[in-house]
Amino acid sequence: MNQPYFQAYIDRQKAAYDAIPLDRVEHIINLIHSCWANDRQLFAFGNGGSASNVSHFITDLGKSASDKMGKRFRCLSLNENVSWITALGNDYSYEDVYVGQLQNYAQPGDLVLTLSVSGNSPNVVKAVEWANNHGLTTIALVGGKRGRVAELAHEVIAIDDTHYGRVEDAQMTICHMLCYGFIEKGGEEEREGGGRKEEREEGGKGG
Repeated sequence: MNQPYFQAYIDRQKAAYDAIPLDRVEHIINLIHSCWANDRQLFAFGNGGSASNVSHFITDLGKSASDKMGKRFRCLSLNENVSWITALGNDYSYEDVYVGQLQNYAQPGDLVLTLSVSGNSPNVVKAVEWANNHGLTTIALVGGKRGRVAELAHEVIAIDDTHYGRVEDAQMTICHMLCYGFIEKGGEEEREGGGRKEEREEGGKGG
């Protein structure tokens, strides 16, 4: 009884993977490489399953990609410090749990990457708005509904599905491509001559 459901699920997952815009993934890995080359920081965050994916992404980038590249990535998941998150949520509001940490750490020229299926999580939206207003480059991986964060972020990849499981799996695949692009390909000749100390590349919102 379940096999047709499983097959349909896999077929839809494959469709979500096939719709990933690889040119946008390449653009984002170039932004991350520029962040690394220029000693900038990368901050990542999300909620629920997206928070788990962010933790996984930062682990792979901060450990394995850094091992390959020699110089370490300055990257941080804002999901991890439960004491700080609950202090911000309790004393201010849950909308402030990520922006409150960015206010301590972030500098102009740093990079923000957020994962959200709905694109409307208030704490994600508020953090992206703050980052935009303080000179950071913002990247969002969202689901098919796109949401407010897709309107705000400088760089967007929208997965062509609204199913939480399929979108989260496709977003994690993108995160793995970003990390393994460094782990398996290294600097790729300084990302094909992209150079250092460059300004953020101009690019449209993909997806």
